[in-house]
Amino acid sequence: MADMTIYLGNKNYSSWSLRPWLVLKRTTITFDEVVIPLYQPGSRETILKYSPSGRVPALQHGSITVWDSLAICEYLAESFPNFALWPQDSTARAAARAVSAEMHSGFGALRAQLPMNIRSSFPGRDLTPEAQADINRVMAIWRDCRSRFGDGKGPFLFGQFTIADAMFAPVVTRFRTYRTDLEREAEAYCAAILALPAMQEWLAAAKNEPMIVEAFEF
Repeated sequence: MADMTIYLGNKNYSSWSLRPWLVLKRTTITFDEVVIPLYQPGSRETILKYSPSGRVPALQHGSITVWDSLAICEYLAESFPNFALWPQDSTARAAARAVSAEMHSGFGALRAQLPMNIRSSFPGRDLTPEAQADINRVMAIWRDCRSRFGDGKGPFLFGQFTIADAMFAPVVTRFRTYRTDLEREAEAYCAAILALPAMQEWLAAAKNEPMIVEAFEF
């Protein structure tokens, strides 16, 4: 049994669970994972055994419990600095933290209209102006980070994979599910995220999950 366990929601639907899981995989540290099916009778009671907020993800590392996706990512970056989970350059690191926090707290219209559903396909969805504005902002963030910090250093926002990429990975799955029209540079970034071995592992697990949440099947 590993010293570290992460408690997750359904891999098909839980965007918040995907983020710190990707960061954990990046560290190559051995960990256990427990998927708690969401939106079922008793789900919250089960989650409360591991997370004081009653939400997943939650990370247990020895006697320490950390909940909330971004808090878990920060904890991992602090605990395992040799894995360079944030950019080394201070200017790039500040930008990475800012865009990660923006993703964490914003984009409500995109989340509401394009919920994460990895194994389904819903092309041609009509978008509200608010959702389209969120999509445009995501592409602007990607464009800016790539041009300022990533160009020539690797395929990710800051060249090499960082927490910022993990924060936007669920958006990449949304864009694939809904066949969202994207700029060429954004398409290339999505392809880089989807090609990650850890991402392929998550996608395969999501497609094989038996649980279905009808509220997200539309």
